[in-house]
Amino acid sequence: MSKLWSKGAKLNAAIEKFTVGDDPTLDSRLIRADVLGSLAHARMLAAVGLLEGKQLKAIQTGLQAILREQQKGEFEISVSDEDAHTAIENRLLELIGEDGKRIHLGRSRNDQILTAMRIWMRDYQINLVSKMAALVQHLIEFAHKHRLMPMPGRTHMRAAMPSSVGLWAGGFAELLLDDLEGLSSLFHFLDQCPLGSGAGFGVPLPLDRELCARLLGFQRVQVNAAYGGLCRGKFESRLVDILEQIAISLSKLSQDLILYSMPEFAWFGIPEEMCTGSSIMPQKKNPDVLELMRARAVSVGARAGQIKGIIRALPSGYNRDYQETKEPAMSAADTLESMVEMSILIIEKLRVNRGNLLKSFKPEIFAADAALNLAASGMPFRDAYRVVAKNPGGRKGSPLSAIRDRTGIGFPGNLALERAQTALDTIMLRNEGNRKRISAALEALTAQ
Repeated sequence: MSKLWSKGAKLNAAIEKFTVGDDPTLDSRLIRADVLGSLAHARMLAAVGLLEGKQLKAIQTGLQAILREQQKGEFEISVSDEDAHTAIENRLLELIGEDGKRIHLGRSRNDQILTAMRIWMRDYQINLVSKMAALVQHLIEFAHKHRLMPMPGRTHMRAAMPSSVGLWAGGFAELLLDDLEGLSSLFHFLDQCPLGSGAGFGVPLPLDRELCARLLGFQRVQVNAAYGGLCRGKFESRLVDILEQIAISLSKLSQDLILYSMPEFAWFGIPEEMCTGSSIMPQKKNPDVLELMRARAVSVGARAGQIKGIIRALPSGYNRDYQETKEPAMSAADTLESMVEMSILIIEKLRVNRGNLLKSFKPEIFAADAALNLAASGMPFRDAYRVVAKNPGGRKGSPLSAIRDRTGIGFPGNLALERAQTALDTIMLRNEGNRKRISAALEALTAQ
């Protein structure tokens, strides 16, 4: 079958292989999104009088058949097809004949891929918000369960002041909650429909772009046709930038768990079924999953840089360079999603070893408390600091009392986890509203 841009001349095979690249594999993930865009476009063409009723019915029937093939894993994209757009249109022609040639009226592959990627990113964002919310919820619950479990606080990798497991876990809960808020806020940016912008210059046809947006469950049209071309890669970049922030947080969580589950610490225990072994050392139980999380956080960051590097100096209008933003966006998305899933699994199964935590409290960890107590009794703090510094290991204290005495908001004795829970509930409610609105629109679109 011919490519959408073919004029009859045969393309050099080496050029074809190079320019097509990995698009057949990558676009297999966009078939559903591209078919949805085609269904909306066909409905719009009929509404403005550019498709007859019987033509619309035939196109809808063919596209529905393609959707079913895709759901069964029976729809394939070949190198000769080049991309999902060509494969779908070619298959449509096979299924319904001449009427299939009407589907491309008024659109370009440019607004097709923009729309397909927008739908894919929107779906990914909604699903990732749900998974991130589950991770934050687990951390909040873990923090509450262990809110009074003493844990030495550390700075410069050395014992610092009394802390708690609850404070440690609650800190990561709030860190990831802010990352989640950034991810959640991205939805408004993604929720604009580029379909109908064509090659970036509009067309001399009475297209109803707002109808397309409504049919696809978008809140609004991405108005300026030129902006449709200018934004390619920018949307992917914004998504992956947020994913990088989440990956950084998960990398820090992984590093703490590697450190605190070491036999020398053994504050936390990672179940054996989550550890791998050594091919030569029988005793080894390695936290490979956590080490890979650290490394894959770098990969997500590299993908963010790759996308921005590709688009940074491109002129306005479409350039084939944009094709190269698809793979890093999808790769980063897959990597980050798996990191979130692994983090949930680990926090669910993580054990806390109270005895080892308490044994880690040495007298010097109470030195700062001693200086502060002297200052509270009237001695200038700098004098109290010097007094205690002469014999920091001579101070005694109770780990549990030290936790309970810290009652300021966000301190170990007053975690105020209900605030994080309220913020999380708000994000979850908003996300579910977005999911339901889009699902209703797409169900109506595909039911025709």
